[in-house]
Amino acid sequence: MNPGRSRQSGTVLKYLPLIAVAALYLLPLAWMLSVSLKPDAELLQSNIIPEHPQVDAFGQVMRSESFDFPLYARNTLIIAVLSLVGMVLSSAIAAYGFARIRFPGRGVMFGVCLATMMIPFPVIMVPTYMIFKHLGWIGTFLPLWVPAWFGSAFNVFLLRQFFLGIPIELEESAKIDGCSTWGCFWRIILPLSKPALAVVALFHFLTVWNDLIGPLIYLSHQNQFTLALGLQFLQSRAGDTPWNQLMAASTLIILPVLVLFMLAQRTFIRGIATTGIKG
Repeated sequence: MNPGRSRQSGTVLKYLPLIAVAALYLLPLAWMLSVSLKPDAELLQSNIIPEHPQVDAFGQVMRSESFDFPLYARNTLIIAVLSLVGMVLSSAIAAYGFARIRFPGRGVMFGVCLATMMIPFPVIMVPTYMIFKHLGWIGTFLPLWVPAWFGSAFNVFLLRQFFLGIPIELEESAKIDGCSTWGCFWRIILPLSKPALAVVALFHFLTVWNDLIGPLIYLSHQNQFTLALGLQFLQSRAGDTPWNQLMAASTLIILPVLVLFMLAQRTFIRGIATTGIKG
């Protein structure tokens, strides 16, 4: 038997389960795109490939009065950018403190920080709403991006583990040359942590982009809606749901995320692969 052919067959068999799982994940996306291309007469048909594909649904979504895509996209981007900057910066600062600065109770504080991940959002939803109502923030974007400037336990943990993998000798050499602790963090740690920072940024961007509960609770006016909330509004409006328009809007919402992931795929994978479990 040819060893090369046997090795090739083994490689094919090894990747077949991965291809099958990938196909299962791609099936809902294919169905969504298929429905978005179907005319009204074919919406109830179960065929994946439309008999008479058309892109009218995308034009109807862009011109729709009940789903103002440019406005909702602008609102979502405003919230995403403001919260993204705050989340990456605050999580990196907290992670650097837990990784490099020695102070009494550091381990206990880090444990408490990780314990907050076990608290589900419905538990703190009402108290958080009451705090924001007392501050007069209900009906504004503030509750959706200001909390991001106080970090996230998961992101702090992820960045701390990455910082622990950076040789401390680099910072010691910089301090001998007169660099301060903040200078070491800003000039040495952050530039070396671009893959991990990219992972945190991408995770948080996806969270904000797909968030429905936050805008649903805190936003009061339709001109403040985000894409996820506007999509829900389009689905639940009175009368029959225009499924082709709904799927077209979903495709438009997903497309920027797919493009972003494709552009940052190498950095994202590198950040996941190099974030160890040290410490």
